[in-house]
Amino acid sequence: MFEQIHLGFVGGGNMGEALIKGLLQASLVSPDRIHVYDISSSRTRHLRDSYGIRPSREIASLASESQIIVLAVKPQNMHQVLADLRGHLAHGPMVLSIAAGIPISTLVSSLPEGLPVVRVMPNTPALVLSGASALSRCEHVTDEQMQTALSLFRAVGKAVEVEEKWMDAVTGLSGSGPAYLLLLIEGFIDAGVLMGLPRHVAAELVLQTVEGTVRMVRETTRHPAELKDMITSPGGTTIAGLKVLEERAVRGALMEAVRAATSRSGELGRS
Repeated sequence: MFEQIHLGFVGGGNMGEALIKGLLQASLVSPDRIHVYDISSSRTRHLRDSYGIRPSREIASLASESQIIVLAVKPQNMHQVLADLRGHLAHGPMVLSIAAGIPISTLVSSLPEGLPVVRVMPNTPALVLSGASALSRCEHVTDEQMQTALSLFRAVGKAVEVEEKWMDAVTGLSGSGPAYLLLLIEGFIDAGVLMGLPRHVAAELVLQTVEGTVRMVRETTRHPAELKDMITSPGGTTIAGLKVLEERAVRGALMEAVRAATSRSGELGRS
């Protein structure tokens, strides 16, 4: 799918590097077909030395050589990047943006008419090739082009297509979700320490418990509530702990956290 395609990355930060790493590990593209521009020359040197990719000294040269351009820059820098790109896209490349909160309408209005544009919300586990990404397309993106975009992000984890109206919810759930889970993991480890376990032992037990539980849900395909009931014996230890979590409204707090993050994503997009 990518054999004859040149990929251009505007921005070589953590997420850009994760995508490059995933594409190369999956053998979807060769390093000499990946071009990277970043305002930090040390980042492009790092990517060149680590992966053998081709640094670009200017956005214009990267754009002219690429059939797919990934905009991996911070939202506050996007306006300038779009202005710099606009005059160098006559060959009609597909543009993918991973900048949080920037709607497709902003991207489309800032680029040449008819250009295929895809908005992507990845998350940080992509750094270890276990990300969750949601993609939305503008009307000019064909089914074949969308499959190409999905394949790119499946190189760093799972990827699904959603309507853009759900992107704020995606941001609140899977985009911000790793932070919520890390807070829970930290709390579990501290709880083990409180009960007298050495911290390294508590950490090992908690991490394996989290990994094993996710695998159990995925592989059994059973509803989490059903699996929870399997663990919860009448009058046992687990139901005693669950009672405390319900009294403290942990479930409701998680729902409200996602709601708040979704709302904030919408505010950032409108601003």
